[in-house]
Amino acid sequence: MAKTNFQYEKRQKELEKKKKTEEKAKRKLEAKNNPKPGDDAAEDDEVATDAAAEAAADIVTETAPAPKQ
Repeated sequence: MAKTNFQYEKRQKELEKKKKTEEKAKRKLEAKNNPKPGDDAAEDDEVATDAAAEAAADIVTETAPAPKQ
């Protein structure tokens, strides 16, 4: 009986995820460069993204071990 190739399946999932994130980034960039009139949702999303990035940075700095001297 043949063995399944889990590495191939994993790589395909990774490629699909990467493609999806690239498409999402492209859509966000297009939306940012071409905002629709009266569309304040893009600004709200940008503020939320900045807040999430700051929170993630705080978590990373809090969980990082202190350097030994």
